[in-house]
Amino acid sequence: MNKFYRIADDLEEGIRNDLYREGARLPSVRELSQAYACSKSTAIQALRELESRKVAYAVPRSGHYVLKKSIRSQAAPRGEYDFATSAPDWNPFPYAEFQACIRKAMDIYQQELFGYGTLKGLPSLLKAVRRQLENHQVFAKEERLIVTSGVQQALFILMSMPFPNGKETILVEQPSYHLVIGYLNQFGLKAEGVERTAQGLDLVRLEERFGAGDVKFFYTMPRFHNPLGSSYSTAEKRAILKLAEKYDVYLVEDDFLADYETDGKADPIYSYDSHDRVIYLKSYSKIMFPGLRIGIAVLPPALMPVFQQYKTYIHIDSSMISQAALEIYIQSGMFEHHKNRIKQAYLQRASALNEAVRAMVRELPDSLAVAEPTQCMHTHLVLDRRVNVNQLIERAKRDKVVIETANLNYLTDFPRIKMIKLNVSLVPTERIAEGIRKLTKAIRL
Repeated sequence: MNKFYRIADDLEEGIRNDLYREGARLPSVRELSQAYACSKSTAIQALRELESRKVAYAVPRSGHYVLKKSIRSQAAPRGEYDFATSAPDWNPFPYAEFQACIRKAMDIYQQELFGYGTLKGLPSLLKAVRRQLENHQVFAKEERLIVTSGVQQALFILMSMPFPNGKETILVEQPSYHLVIGYLNQFGLKAEGVERTAQGLDLVRLEERFGAGDVKFFYTMPRFHNPLGSSYSTAEKRAILKLAEKYDVYLVEDDFLADYETDGKADPIYSYDSHDRVIYLKSYSKIMFPGLRIGIAVLPPALMPVFQQYKTYIHIDSSMISQAALEIYIQSGMFEHHKNRIKQAYLQRASALNEAVRAMVRELPDSLAVAEPTQCMHTHLVLDRRVNVNQLIERAKRDKVVIETANLNYLTDFPRIKMIKLNVSLVPTERIAEGIRKLTKAIRL
């Protein structure tokens, strides 16, 4: 047996026996070479072997650390089935690893922490993100990227700033992201809606709205729409982009769940854009955690100066500690490892949701309709007009099932569909079917 295998086996046994706990730093290359009377290259091979076994990870210029051993589902409160909350499950996140990245970030970027940040974001993070975006078929130079405090900040800036086309009306899918809708409703911005259903978008109606001549941009979630759970086909994406080019309309593409995509051919609208029509937004909240407050906007060159100016008025830059820690997390390979682990766990929930909802529809064929099977953790139910939604919510609540309507996802003056949202990001896989059965019972009553 090669000596590096023996070293790796010894270290892995130490990890199993809690000699090295989760997040603990493993012996350095120098320490291993001295302890085992071997070359530094042998010690390096041993540590890389632990990385390949998925029990350790490297932090540049710091060392190797023990990975979290397993993914545990967050235990919901006893008897409660929360189908309303869309926050990511906090238990699977590898806290120890990210804490190590934060500590290392404070060591490496000491000088940057005592400044007010940059106009566009930490340069090393932008480099890492640019390479990462290429995996989603988003090819853009670093000068087109800007870090924001989550996608939400980018959206608020885009809604507020002037655009080169000189137009003012913001067109949104209906239903759409509730915070965008809330902002438009609260502050009276010029906004109109265009209906989107599980079957897609009425492209004839979209062209009518684009052709009216005053649409500044169209805000869309082509992939895993919230709250519908559906995605556009390639043909639909290309058709929307073609209309935007024809009528001088910008597209704001919110790709907030891109990291959960399993279809390698499902490219964003941005990948087809050759005329700088698309503003692409990526979030780290759903794959990491919302408190990180880091999003990425990919902007056409004509929009960057004004966007930067408006962003500076709000605050100069996002947290430098968060940016630096995320950069180290990506560069070390930990982000990709975490994404692959959590994606599988979440896909299991999506599968359980699909099976449970299909059973529900078979049992209540006259009471509701549902989208095609979703590949993400949320979907929706369209209720029969005779169902009293408020009474349904109360009946479900008595059985400890938490649901909510999509009312907040609609503009004030847009006709609303009687719909409830279903999200299983905080419902353990083994409890989804039981929760949906309880909801079926509440609807039947």
